[in-house]
Amino acid sequence: MAGFTLTEVVIVMLVLGILVSIGTPTFKYVTTSNRISNEINGLLGDMQFARSVAVKQGQTVTVCSSSNSTSTSPQCNTGGSAGIWQTGWIVFLDTNNNGVVDNGEQVIRIQPAFTSTDTLISSVGFGAAKFNRMGYAPTTYPTNLIISLNSAPAITSWTRCLNVTPIGYATTEQYGAGTPACQ
Repeated sequence: MAGFTLTEVVIVMLVLGILVSIGTPTFKYVTTSNRISNEINGLLGDMQFARSVAVKQGQTVTVCSSSNSTSTSPQCNTGGSAGIWQTGWIVFLDTNNNGVVDNGEQVIRIQPAFTSTDTLISSVGFGAAKFNRMGYAPTTYPTNLIISLNSAPAITSWTRCLNVTPIGYATTEQYGAGTPACQ
């Protein structure tokens, strides 16, 4: 009769336990890093999409943070909540260049709020980028703006930033990179 001895079963369980204890932190890093990359690249992609549509349509296209992005009439965040992007954002054809979704203006992309507890907050309350027909999105700030994405709990190896230049060009960076530095 073939079978396993108690010693063999205990050794296999011990080896399996060691492998699981080594692999679990690595798996958490991979899944969190992937989620963070997807979230920041979603905003970057929508900024690039808005720029492309503005040039193609020959009119202003606005990307703005929005806490009601999935409602029937989404609007941009204003005031103190303008720089909070984890609540979602919208991309719309801003025909009159006023930064508000008016009647007849088409919302062309919607990003709902994050399902995670990650935070995506701009450095100076920057809540909207308006791309003109030439593809520029003047920020009215003399230096680059940083929109920081932090995991919860905040771990610097997972921190990513969207760096927006004064003309509206956006890139993503890791913690400590860029001018000003991603934090």
